[in-house]
Amino acid sequence: MAKITAGISTSHVPALGAALDQGKTKEGYWAPLFKGYEPSRQWMQENTPDVVILVYNDHASAFSLELVPTFAIGCADRFQIADEGWGPRPVPVVEGHPELAWHIAQSAIEDEFDMTIVNRMPVDHGLTVPLSMMFGQPKSWPCQVIPIAVNVVVYPPPSGRRCYHLGQAIQRAVESFEPNLNVQVWGTGGMSHQLQGSRAGLINQEFDKAFMDDLVANPEVLMQKPHVEYLREAGSEGVELVMWLIMRGALGPQAKELYRFYHVPASNTAVGHMILENA
Repeated sequence: MAKITAGISTSHVPALGAALDQGKTKEGYWAPLFKGYEPSRQWMQENTPDVVILVYNDHASAFSLELVPTFAIGCADRFQIADEGWGPRPVPVVEGHPELAWHIAQSAIEDEFDMTIVNRMPVDHGLTVPLSMMFGQPKSWPCQVIPIAVNVVVYPPPSGRRCYHLGQAIQRAVESFEPNLNVQVWGTGGMSHQLQGSRAGLINQEFDKAFMDDLVANPEVLMQKPHVEYLREAGSEGVELVMWLIMRGALGPQAKELYRFYHVPASNTAVGHMILENA
């Protein structure tokens, strides 16, 4: 049977992808940040999964204001790299796992989650930057990827509780899939940041670090956190952190923290990253 072995959370700041693509990772500004991911890349070499279920938010690449699904799952064989205005990133095409994706869709829908099934979905930095931070610059990604896009752009986004419960539904779906697969669930986005208005550039290190603590030990506390608290404490884009709760819900209550990294600033945001082992 398939099994979820680990969960990874990471920011998906687009500037990280640009720094990697342009060969700037050893320059003074970027070097400490990329050094913080070196233990993760080493761990990943020894723990490369067959499939990554990658939870992210689309940035008007696959969807627009004409169509805003709360939860969308990519069921295609492959996903092309989106052109976000300056050409597609020079990274490999993302290979999907349609059999597992369709199984998750069916299981989650029967579990009362109304998943939007997508068979053509260009993927942007929200998905490709996490892959780059964990795998570097390979000629092809070393695993298959199932994208799950979450609306955290147009109000109302899903609650933390709903996201955590979706993670639990994903765990049930994966564990009922007969082929023997090593699966990881990644929750991306965040941490505290605001891109516009008088609070542009907001970074709340205290909030971020408390969130990371609770993600491991007290996820039920985060399930109760209302949207307005993310807005007030973590900025208008801080609500992306609810996507980390999907990852956490997929691991079960006894997940073990293996690694943590936090860095400010990266562009105008805070970068957070964790590796959790499924108990």
